[in-house]
Amino acid sequence: MPTLDEEIARHLRQASESGELQSAKGYGEPLADAQGWHETPEALRMPFKILKDAGVVPPEIEMFQERARLRAALDQASAPDEKLAARRKLSELEQSLALRLESLRINSSL
Repeated sequence: MPTLDEEIARHLRQASESGELQSAKGYGEPLADAQGWHETPEALRMPFKILKDAGVVPPEIEMFQERARLRAALDQASAPDEKLAARRKLSELEQSLALRLESLRINSSL
């Protein structure tokens, strides 16, 4: 029984021999870089790609999303104590996010 890799290779060989591959859109052209690829530190590119392909959001992205939610809550808050609590949470989150991003920038790891 052939392995999965052997089966894939067989299908690709057949498609190449039949001319099916050559008619595919983008055949022979390099793949487009993913958005933000070059801005991502080299040591983190593959781990982030694996997370993205697995449908997992990196913690920093979740922090950006939480920041947007807190800003919306701050804008909608009417009571002074609600605004103060939202501002404190937002400030703490922004400090945490800044430290994580700086660590990534300097060390390419957390």
